[in-house]
Amino acid sequence: MKKSTKINLVFVGVMVGMVAFLLTMKSCTQQAIRESFKAPLLNNMGEYDVKVTTKSEYAGRFVTQGIIMANAFNHGEAARSFREAIRLDSTCAMAYWGLAYVLGPNYNTSNQGDTQEIQRAVEHALQYSKEATAWERALIEALAVKFPLNSEANGEAYESAMRKVYQQFSDDDFVVTLFAESIMNLHAWDLYTRKGGQPKPWTPEIVSLLEHAMKLNSKNPLANHLYIHATEAAPDVEKALAAAGRLKTLVPGAGHLVHMPSHIYINTGDYYEGSMANEEAVRVDSAYIAQCLVEGVYPQIYYPHNWHFLAATAALEGRGGRSLEAAFKTADIIDRNYLRQEGFETTQHYITIPYNVLVKFSQWEKILALPQPDEDLYYPRAIWHYARGMALANTANINKARTELDSLKSLAETDAVKTMMIWEVNTTADIANIAIHVLEAEILRLSGNPEKAIEHYELAIKLEDQLNYNEPPDWFFSVRHFLGDLYLNINKPKEAEAVFREDLSYWVKNGFALNGLYHSLLMQQRTEEAEAVKKEFEKAWKRADSTLKYARIDEANRPNLVIRVDETTPNNLVYLAGILCK
Repeated sequence: MKKSTKINLVFVGVMVGMVAFLLTMKSCTQQAIRESFKAPLLNNMGEYDVKVTTKSEYAGRFVTQGIIMANAFNHGEAARSFREAIRLDSTCAMAYWGLAYVLGPNYNTSNQGDTQEIQRAVEHALQYSKEATAWERALIEALAVKFPLNSEANGEAYESAMRKVYQQFSDDDFVVTLFAESIMNLHAWDLYTRKGGQPKPWTPEIVSLLEHAMKLNSKNPLANHLYIHATEAAPDVEKALAAAGRLKTLVPGAGHLVHMPSHIYINTGDYYEGSMANEEAVRVDSAYIAQCLVEGVYPQIYYPHNWHFLAATAALEGRGGRSLEAAFKTADIIDRNYLRQEGFETTQHYITIPYNVLVKFSQWEKILALPQPDEDLYYPRAIWHYARGMALANTANINKARTELDSLKSLAETDAVKTMMIWEVNTTADIANIAIHVLEAEILRLSGNPEKAIEHYELAIKLEDQLNYNEPPDWFFSVRHFLGDLYLNINKPKEAEAVFREDLSYWVKNGFALNGLYHSLLMQQRTEEAEAVKKEFEKAWKRADSTLKYARIDEANRPNLVIRVDETTPNNLVYLAGILCK
């Protein structure tokens, strides 16, 4: 080998070593910086960046992270990020803006944090806004209108102020989205007359603004998130499929955003896609909660919502086993200390989800094996009595079923059930009253009084249709499946057809209604139409583990849904498996 070649090789080796050393030093320096933070600097936050006025690079990163976490409705983590940005740069006006913003009311709650802390944050934001850019100052001044001194939040005044900011900065996707949000928060979960119905007067402007924001920047997380909420109940819900597709990967480390596509998929009949979105959201959120030691609203309300939603979409696929596991996981991950805490009432709804899934898949023995909820948990006890009544009626114990109905009626009249809200959308009494009519109808049906049963099913459907829109619906499964099935059993296929077609206008491509519709057409000798529907059903039911007779589980071939037990299995499911395997 030539001497010059040897020297070149040595030089290359030295340079490679130097680069490796410098990269290691940089990594160690970054690690040391991260370890000095009082809040986690999260990974997989996507490419979205809001550049704010600050003296500190890391303060800017925490402001962007706070904004993205707020976009993902993780307001607790957002507040933690904004507080860290303030610690790193006490003159960063937008860090104070962000803190006040996330402590205020939002689309899912009218509650707000400590009023004095919000007002102090607004005061500091105003104080340091002199050094900020024009759009930053405009947002801060609008937020000051929202949180006037010594007063609760004024959403109407804020919307008016944000309209002026929008008129000044209509080409800024961040501003446009915040303006749209200011309107949405005045009409939370009240954007359409019903699911698939007409838009309310304020809805077209919201939708138009969000479409404009996404045109300016398709990677804006909040614009995509709010667009899904703004269109999920729309008659043309399919137009949100592009936003749903983007949110799958837009912010891979924000579980709630990963989950959000399922709000569209459940309404387009893409139930498997909805299930997959929630499976991924579960993985993301479980890792985040464990690593970042998260407590409060996000792990108790938003994280279980992934499992809660999975229970619904898997059931609509006919995958009873996975639906059952998800339902029990929903209930099991709730910290029991939150069940009675103000602001966490939805946790009581979560622990009722297993009862609904067990009823849907006719798991009567499993229902009767479950222990009663605590005495002071009135709403869960009411739904437990409903499920027991359904199980007893279907196992030839009509008198005992009537006793459960009496208990359900009694609990539905308590103040606790009448006043408790689910996501501030519907009262638990709304749900309990539907349960009363469904159980009453079931008892009558199995006692040989189908005409009277029909009356109660129709009353239940009327109440179900009056529920405010929520996703998944607070009454977990369509009553129309029961009514249409009964019509087929008493040889009224025309009436059944009408019921199933209406159900499919709410729950597109759902197998329960498709199978019912198939049989209603077959009974009317409309063979060609029936065969077309049968193909739709077979496609919808291709992953199912349960057999239907009309629109309900076939009692003659009722599955004993497999309960898989491993180290992650919920305690209640382990208990249930133990009871049933004796």
